[in-house]
Amino acid sequence: MRLEDRTRDIKFDKLVRNLRRLKIVLRLQKLILDRKSPYVSVQIISKWRRKVSLNIGMGIFLRKYPHIFEIFTHPVKRNACCRLTRKMIELIEEENNVIREMEFVNTQCLKKLLMISTNGSLHIHAIRLITRELGLPDDFKDSIILKYPNDFRMVDNEILELVSRDESLASAEIEKWREKEYTEKWLSEFETRYAFQIQFPTGYKIEKGFREKLRNWQRLPYLKPYEKPVSIRVRSCGGVARFEKRAVGILHEFLSLTVEKMIDVERISHFRKDFGMEINVRELLLKHPGIFYISTKGNTQTVFLREAYSKGNLIEPNPVYVVRRKILDLLLLGQRCGRGLRLERSEQLQRRAGIEVREGPRDGDWVIPILDDIESEAVGGDTSNEDDDESLYDLHEEVGGDSIGNVGDDCEGDDAYFTSISDGDSCIEK
Repeated sequence: MRLEDRTRDIKFDKLVRNLRRLKIVLRLQKLILDRKSPYVSVQIISKWRRKVSLNIGMGIFLRKYPHIFEIFTHPVKRNACCRLTRKMIELIEEENNVIREMEFVNTQCLKKLLMISTNGSLHIHAIRLITRELGLPDDFKDSIILKYPNDFRMVDNEILELVSRDESLASAEIEKWREKEYTEKWLSEFETRYAFQIQFPTGYKIEKGFREKLRNWQRLPYLKPYEKPVSIRVRSCGGVARFEKRAVGILHEFLSLTVEKMIDVERISHFRKDFGMEINVRELLLKHPGIFYISTKGNTQTVFLREAYSKGNLIEPNPVYVVRRKILDLLLLGQRCGRGLRLERSEQLQRRAGIEVREGPRDGDWVIPILDDIESEAVGGDTSNEDDDESLYDLHEEVGGDSIGNVGDDCEGDDAYFTSISDGDSCIEK
């Protein structure tokens, strides 16, 4: 199957479109926080356009997200400056705290990755490329690897090795679903032992004979991710079909270990040799649309674990995902001014005027409740929890890219934020 022939999934594509805006915001946030001063001149920030892959005016972009960036006039120099809002700083600190608290989980995650590899080792550079995807701290080498010498060992400062296997971790995430199918649905072990959860996208065309082929593939035995043969070859794995199914199992487990159950396809290529799956990864992902989905929004190809999502949200969110979702919601608010932001600006004006401001609990400090009322009007009063996030995306699209100035005269929609646009974005689902 060719990439352009796949069945599109609108919810995943919409999520990727929002996440790539967030990437630009996070790049700017990092550049701002790396400076000694808590604020940066807008003139200096404008020079970072190419660095963050932005091709519209930096001032326009910053003003589109007042809940994240605060633009003010310097009291002495009288020039326009920018700093992160109090809410954004709080969320950044919350994410860092959550990641530090999950040290034990991160240690287990690294162990499982090393156990999947054929020789119990991985290049440290490959792990560093997916630090954010795994939810690891930036200093994971010092805070985790060197902290646990009984579990990890560095070789030539480039390769990470597992000291000893932990068989209690040698169970793939898919086994939980298989056990549930076996016990709750009374399916036979023959049907569930090597099966995967299949969820085809809306509009997927099932050809004649496909169901029988899928049923036979589900029953096909394969070498599971944590099982170690003498050598990983087509013959040792029982033929081409079983060799490919083993690769599917590894990719499934790999995505299950990530925070958001998604990763750039290009990043997976750094693990192909160590995982013993030297095949065309993209072709394999496209071959199984009921398990994986590749989105081409932006200038990268992002693969999702389909079963982990429902209506654009993780079914079983983890603490790191919850915080990152709050940051994304802050971005999706755009220019809508919630009560919390209005109060914050009012306090700043009062302080400048020399009026005492009393701190204390207040209603509406977090702006998301404002959206509940907007969503109720947009969807006719339906405020079910499972539809909240999807309504949030739809409302953001209604606001559009022309909410500040005449952005539409220079660019078309949100894609104009980025210097490179994928050709796949113009495809229409057949």
